[in-house]
Amino acid sequence: MATRWGICSAGKISHDFTVALKTLPAEDHQVVAVAARKLEDAEEFSRKHNISKAYGGYEELARDPDIDVVYVGVIHPYHLKACKLFTNAKKNVLCEKPLAMNAKEVKEILDSAKKNDVFLMEAVWTRFFPVSVEIRRLLTQEYIGEVKMVRADFGVPLLHVPRSVQKELGGGALLDLGIYCLQFINMVYNGDKPQSIQASGVCLETGVDETVAVNLKYSENRLATFTCSAGVQLHNDAIIGGTKGTIQIPSPMWCPTSLVVNGKETQYPVPEPYLPLNFTNSTGMRYEAEEVRQCLLKGLKESKVMPHADSLLLAEMEDEIRQQIGVVYSQDSQ
Repeated sequence: MATRWGICSAGKISHDFTVALKTLPAEDHQVVAVAARKLEDAEEFSRKHNISKAYGGYEELARDPDIDVVYVGVIHPYHLKACKLFTNAKKNVLCEKPLAMNAKEVKEILDSAKKNDVFLMEAVWTRFFPVSVEIRRLLTQEYIGEVKMVRADFGVPLLHVPRSVQKELGGGALLDLGIYCLQFINMVYNGDKPQSIQASGVCLETGVDETVAVNLKYSENRLATFTCSAGVQLHNDAIIGGTKGTIQIPSPMWCPTSLVVNGKETQYPVPEPYLPLNFTNSTGMRYEAEEVRQCLLKGLKESKVMPHADSLLLAEMEDEIRQQIGVVYSQDSQ
């Protein structure tokens, strides 16, 4: 039986996720409804993607009995409200990253999912790409020996995009771009908590971070570093340094399709889309969708690949980084 999806928001990321879903077999995944704040937006989205039901409000989506899981694609300042709406309606949830604005909100979402006995996963889609699957396999086998150093960079000029520079819309390089680097480091170090975090950054007049550089120190003489910027283009690659070799992830490291292990490169292409995409290689979101399906079939409430503990650790580390560089959102004081 197919997993029946409801789409919350008719924005750009929801478009790409729906395109990605339709690269999977129809007998496994079906999009049955979409909801937006304005009915006309939902109807336009439904026509574009051939979805049978369109709702002018998220509450209607929460009440739909024909939905197994909701994809939450609203911008992150609204994740807390949207996630709790659906978890309280006993709906399973896949929520775009970051899961919430801070660790306090993340805990509230996780508690709601646990209370209502539903599945919840943060949509850290990079972690489910075949490249990431192969990286975890190599690390488990200690193919490059003991990992001592991880580096990742992600920079894209976004200062012309209002949502990326306005504080009330959750703007800032860390939550938009740095989260990809941070989750990558956490994946490589298997969810270990760093012993220390040293962050420096520069902020815009709007109060959000433009560029951030972070050094992370771990036990057993391990280090990690990342830089993220909404002001300039960076190399957007990553490297894992071990005592017996290196693993390189060429650009784009946040949606990778190639891997270089000790100098040997292997390609891992993603499917072609049936409609133009808003973001690079985002048909790769199909892999996180399939992870959700497999978890639901097994009766799991969280994914072993992106567990709740990892979402909380991400948020706690982001909170610490933001505190050091002086970025405070209204949600932090509520």
